[in-house]
Amino acid sequence: MKKSLLIIAAVAIVTVGGVFAISPYFTNTTVDEALPSTAVQSMMEEKAMMEEKAMMEEKAMMEEKAMKTYVGTFVGVGDGIHDAQGIAKTISLEDGSKVLRLENFKATNGPDLYVYLAANTKASEFVSLGELKANNGNQNYEIPDGTDLEKYNKVLIWCKTFGVLFGNADLSSQ
Repeated sequence: MKKSLLIIAAVAIVTVGGVFAISPYFTNTTVDEALPSTAVQSMMEEKAMMEEKAMMEEKAMMEEKAMKTYVGTFVGVGDGIHDAQGIAKTISLEDGSKVLRLENFKATNGPDLYVYLAANTKASEFVSLGELKANNGNQNYEIPDGTDLEKYNKVLIWCKTFGVLFGNADLSSQ
């Protein structure tokens, strides 16, 4: 009798764990966030406005540095299971902060997915921007003040539970 109960309990635990691990693969979520209302115009438009107003060159250089943008295209890991597509870019806000925007984003869904800014694709050194809001659509993530985007120049879609990369975008300055 005890042996039967142990077998039933083991089967139940394995079944629940299996459902948790694979169920996200069968569901999709979508989000379509607008650009932040305080988004600053693109660097080229801003530079043109400064030239029209004949601002001092030093001030223009300082503003350009503060408003440097980064852009990258997602690439899946190529294993036929984990995938991510779309564009990642940073957007400067009027208050001086930055957001990471995922546009036309589409990824394979999975359990416990997070958005990281990382120094490499192994997520050995990263800044977490939080849980992935949805596996499809446009979405915004606040970048913590002081984050060095020259160092953390890779956007990862990372499964925290299993330590698996779904896709990454290499950010380059524009």
